[in-house]
Amino acid sequence: MARKRVALITGITGQDGSYLAEFLLSKGYDVYGIVRKTSHFLYANIAHIQHRLNIIQADLLDPVSLASALTLIKGLGEVYNLASQSSPAESFRQPVHTAEITGIGAQRVMETVRDIHPKARFYQASSSEMFGWVKEIPQNEDTPFNPANPYAAAKLYAHNIARIYRKSYGMHISCGILFNHESPRRGLGFVTQKVTYAVACAKLGIKNSEHLNEEGDLIMKNGKVALGNLDAKRDWGFAGDYVKSMWLMLQQRIPDDYVIGTGETHTIKDLCKKAFSYVGLDWKNYIEVDKRFIRPTETGPLVADYSKAKRSLGWQPKTKFSDLVAMLVDANIARLK
Repeated sequence: MARKRVALITGITGQDGSYLAEFLLSKGYDVYGIVRKTSHFLYANIAHIQHRLNIIQADLLDPVSLASALTLIKGLGEVYNLASQSSPAESFRQPVHTAEITGIGAQRVMETVRDIHPKARFYQASSSEMFGWVKEIPQNEDTPFNPANPYAAAKLYAHNIARIYRKSYGMHISCGILFNHESPRRGLGFVTQKVTYAVACAKLGIKNSEHLNEEGDLIMKNGKVALGNLDAKRDWGFAGDYVKSMWLMLQQRIPDDYVIGTGETHTIKDLCKKAFSYVGLDWKNYIEVDKRFIRPTETGPLVADYSKAKRSLGWQPKTKFSDLVAMLVDANIARLK
């Protein structure tokens, strides 16, 4: 009988980590996940599969804990580094912490894998935010990076270190340059969730929400949701589609970097229109612009040219923008009910 394949996911309790864990379990993997000691014992995104996972405590700030965790895992074949401080807006408030977790933290994981499981294949979660103040549209693997926030700069550090380790040490490291990907498991601080949560409140007649935004105010306050730049453009896809691309990258004989996205761009205003019209409401009655939510530096327009992934991995997105918005609205209505 063939031995089970073994994978480790950092950031397993997050949106991408939970979808990837489900995907790997469906492929028959033994799945290990790293969580911080400070994390709560119950993890909402993985609660339904937690009994099938091997959860290990470690911290990307602590190389000793990482070494202890990786020593416990026998026959480790694949490592997916998804852990990070993942909010560009928050990275302006906590720039050094973001650099430590998202940049240096990724290198700590790579270095520990190089030391203990050097033959393991490694996936590094890179980000379209690295393109920042874009130099060309759309963006592909050869587009110059030009980060516009501390999160993007930290991601670019990790991305470059991954490429250096790949060339210098012969490690099988692939980087997925993922454009915005959303799901009902996304935190409420992200704009897609904030908008669709507000839609759910409006539909259910909730003027003042129980959940708070990143500034500590009610997300829905006196029947309005506060947003930043409505003209910002993003390439939004479904996280459940994107995790398959991560796995496909590690099945290739030669490691490489791949842009993953939909190739379509929408403004936040488009998102608002689509979400509110889904429940028969006029978005203009529920939105207000608040300068606190306008980034010091705006990026974009970010739009993916994913032709390499389509050609080399056989990957393409399945979920349409309108279906994604409907999924998020329905999930938030269910949450509030």
